[in-house]
Amino acid sequence: MKTIIDVKNLSIYYYTLAGIVRAVENVSFSIGEKEWVSFVGESGSGKSTVAYAILNLVPSPGKIVNGKVVFNGKNLLELDEEEMRQIRGKEISMVFQDPMTSLDPLRKVGDQIAEVLIEHGAEKEEAFERAKELLRMVNLPEDRINYYPHQLSGGQRQRVAIAMAMAFHPKLLIADEPTTALDVIVQDSIMDLIATLKSKGTSIFFVTHDISLAAERSDKIAVMYAGKLVEFGKVEQILDNPLHPYTKALLESVPDVWSERKVSAIPGYPPDLRNPPKGCRFHPRCTIFKIKKELHGICNELETELIEVEKDHFVACHLYRRR
Repeated sequence: MKTIIDVKNLSIYYYTLAGIVRAVENVSFSIGEKEWVSFVGESGSGKSTVAYAILNLVPSPGKIVNGKVVFNGKNLLELDEEEMRQIRGKEISMVFQDPMTSLDPLRKVGDQIAEVLIEHGAEKEEAFERAKELLRMVNLPEDRINYYPHQLSGGQRQRVAIAMAMAFHPKLLIADEPTTALDVIVQDSIMDLIATLKSKGTSIFFVTHDISLAAERSDKIAVMYAGKLVEFGKVEQILDNPLHPYTKALLESVPDVWSERKVSAIPGYPPDLRNPPKGCRFHPRCTIFKIKKELHGICNELETELIEVEKDHFVACHLYRRR
């Protein structure tokens, strides 16, 4: 499978008055052609920060301190702003988490969709005709071209955002929790639209805190915890044979109506990334670490590394490194 994007040793810090927040550290992964990879984890785990870094849009006071993001043979982190503008929206598109804030409230949605096309060379009349076509593609009447964002529902605004992302049939779509605050019916229709893009050849980088939602459509799942990638593999590997204790805990926190298994919460809270725990960042919450005394002095002292345990299945956990 051809690799669309290859991220290597990505580290991102936020330099705040309260201290340096180590939001993402040494994250590496790749996404293949027509592949849907979902990043899951609790809020603050670094999922969205990685997504923003791909387009070099990490907000201030954040800074990419290390790593590469290779797309079409180029390291995107080395390109200047004008070169990135030629890629954003055309070859790599992004659907942001809250369309009410990502859409300009003072401009009609048609103007905003057309702007993407005009920015990349389309004539004004052609751009507006294409905007109408895109609205029809996301199941919105073309007269919505004259609506302002506040005149649309949350689901309709998200459809507009997806229409903008579909304008040039991008090679990669980044979707940052696009179903947040939407009811399950609208959520399913949004997922269908993203799946339509994938069927036309677009690779998907999908961000969500809901591992059950990720499991429905993804080819692979990447699990993040406290700025680290702790497990990465095919959906069936993650669901049927989760390796990292955090992945197991995430799956056990999802209700299952077909099972008598009780839903269990993950004990404790994510760490303060200004001063993350030494060693494995999950060890203060890990039930296995608390039970197995032989892990003391290892999990709480040594950094974990992402290793391949079986083909295409990677984990960062001392339980497997020590075998």
